[in-house]
Amino acid sequence: MLIREAHAEDWAELWPILWEIVAAGETYCWPTDTTEEAARAWWLEKPGGRVFVAVDDSGIVLGTAEMHPNQPAAGSHVANAGFMVASSAAGRGVGRALAEFILDRAARDGYRAMQFNAVVETNTAAVGLWLSLGFDIVATVPEAFDHPTAGLVGMHIMHRMLDRPVE
Repeated sequence: MLIREAHAEDWAELWPILWEIVAAGETYCWPTDTTEEAARAWWLEKPGGRVFVAVDDSGIVLGTAEMHPNQPAAGSHVANAGFMVASSAAGRGVGRALAEFILDRAARDGYRAMQFNAVVETNTAAVGLWLSLGFDIVATVPEAFDHPTAGLVGMHIMHRMLDRPVE
C-alpha cells in the first residue's frame, strides 16, 4: 500500500467512498444526501488542508485522509483530520496506515497536537484505533449525534500531543 497526496483525477474513486460513508449516516455529521459538489468542497478544499489517498499496488484508492488546522489563527498549531476507508478495504489495515501517516505528517508539518472534535461513540473501530495510537478522550458530549439506528449517542472529543512518536 502506498499513501500519497491526492490528485484531482483521484476524485472519481474518492466520491463513491465518501458517498457510501456519508449516506449511511453513522459516523459523520454531514447530511446523508450530501451532493458530490458539496462533498468535494468539504473534503478537498478546507483552508490550509491537505488530502491523501492510500492506494493498492494497482493504484486503486482504498481510503483517504484529509488534514487541516483545527481552528484558524491562534488555534492553528493543532491539527484536525478526517478518515474514510472503502468498505471493500475494511479490516486490511488501511485506516491504521492512514492514521499513522497523518500523525507523522502533522508533526513534520509543525502541528503540536491532533484533535478530533466529533468521534461518534458507537464508532468503536475508530475509537479503539485512536486510543491505541495514544489519543485521550478529553470529553464526551452527551446525545450530540443522532445515529440512524442507535438514536442519540455521544460524540467524543479526542486529543493527542504530537511530541512523541507514533507507536
